[in-house]
Amino acid sequence: MDFVDYYKILGIDKSATPKDIKNAYRKLARKHHPDLHPNDKDAKKNFQLVNEANEVLSDPIKRKKYDEHGHDWKQADEYARAQQQQRSSGQGRSRNYSNQNEPDFSDFFESLFGGSPGGGRSRQTKYRGEDFTAELQLGLLDASKTHQQTLTVNGKKIRITIPAGIENGQTIKIPGHGSPGINGGPNGDLYITFSIANHPGIKRLGIDLYTTIALDLYNAVLGGEITIQTLDGQVKLKVAPETQNGSKIKLKGKGFPVYKQEGQFGDLIVTYEIVIPKNLTEKQKALFTELSKLQS
Repeated sequence: MDFVDYYKILGIDKSATPKDIKNAYRKLARKHHPDLHPNDKDAKKNFQLVNEANEVLSDPIKRKKYDEHGHDWKQADEYARAQQQQRSSGQGRSRNYSNQNEPDFSDFFESLFGGSPGGGRSRQTKYRGEDFTAELQLGLLDASKTHQQTLTVNGKKIRITIPAGIENGQTIKIPGHGSPGINGGPNGDLYITFSIANHPGIKRLGIDLYTTIALDLYNAVLGGEITIQTLDGQVKLKVAPETQNGSKIKLKGKGFPVYKQEGQFGDLIVTYEIVIPKNLTEKQKALFTELSKLQS
């Protein structure tokens, strides 16, 4: 796997402060959000990279490991333990690093596996298994509710709970469901990235939902009551008299649930699209003509 420069992805340098990282992430997350760029085939990939970079660099512990070990930062703990064991053991390999630069992180682990140069039995070191990645597609309605799903990963079925409010492009970790460890080491983890489609007639942007409702001319002019469909069911709306085409109203708390914050929701933004009547009768045309004269 090629080395991924998280600093370069966020457009910051290694001296960046936590505030710099947060600001860069917010700017780029919006820039590459798949919902804002439905026709950009690279938007989803870039959005995932930005999320990954932020997850590592915004965590002081992960950032320190990344700065010290680069490509192999995820195995930093195993490296430290193995290095300590080698220093304290009198039966380790005879290779001497005292008069040369510190060995490459990956080379160090490679030196701990396999047979010794003399064909003797080498000390077995526990090594963490590799991580697995997977993509799970959800409908907007499913993503709006906490629910369980059964997945088959590497021939094994696992049952996971998906919290309401999961973001399109978001990745969650399922510990211990990656590749088995070596020599009794811990298993790797499973990383699931979610791909969430918009609901028919409803578009999601963050925790807010957007929908466009057709409004007949008579309700628009005189006012009235209409029924609209939301993710939560049907809702009745009062239409104010003289409503203009393109008018927007906000239904508070009728949007998408906030991830892992029970009882909190975004808003539903409704845009009215006034429909002009067709196939008018002669009497209707005459009435509209009379109205136009009165307007003059």
